[in-house]
Amino acid sequence: MKAHTSETQATITPDKALEILKEGNERFVKNLKANRDLLSQVNDTRTGQWPFAVILSCIDSRTSAELIFDQGLGDIFSVRIAGNFVNQDILGSMEFGCNVAGSKLVVVLGHTKCGALKGGLDAASIKPLGMDNLNHLISHFNPIINNIINDGEERSSSNANLLERLNHHNVLNAIENIRKQSSTLKQMEQEGKIKIVGANYNVETGVVDFL
Repeated sequence: MKAHTSETQATITPDKALEILKEGNERFVKNLKANRDLLSQVNDTRTGQWPFAVILSCIDSRTSAELIFDQGLGDIFSVRIAGNFVNQDILGSMEFGCNVAGSKLVVVLGHTKCGALKGGLDAASIKPLGMDNLNHLISHFNPIINNIINDGEERSSSNANLLERLNHHNVLNAIENIRKQSSTLKQMEQEGKIKIVGANYNVETGVVDFL
């Protein structure tokens, strides 16, 4: 399988980009990788890159987007941060990927049993971690937690139902923030140039479910 060129990228619609990722995850789950010569793809992309999608995922070592969607060099922009939330720099990276480099799809990819979200749930009841920047990171999830937790419900990472609700709403919140905070991406979506979608990766099965 060859790396994408400007010509092949131009033929991919947002719907087709989504289908490519779904087919890639199906191959991953079945352990049927596409036939790629990665060194040839290095050569193919030596003068440029034409990825068809931007994928925001967690830094979790099990959630490499290139692997779980069975993609090669030059196929996707992979943006990673613990807890897969957006900030101004990540939005800038997405704007570059779509409005400059021509990607047709933005995916916010959450995953089951997310450690960053567990930290957010436990932060109110355990001793601070003693790491200023990590404490700041997990504080991003407090507004979502406060919005979805039920009266009297245990706020804890051991509450599996709450953890997965948080995972789901965290993905939706990131999508909402992309549209609110990036007029560029919002307009591109409204014009049909891109799609912005959410998904969840199951660390036990390898399956990606699109929301």
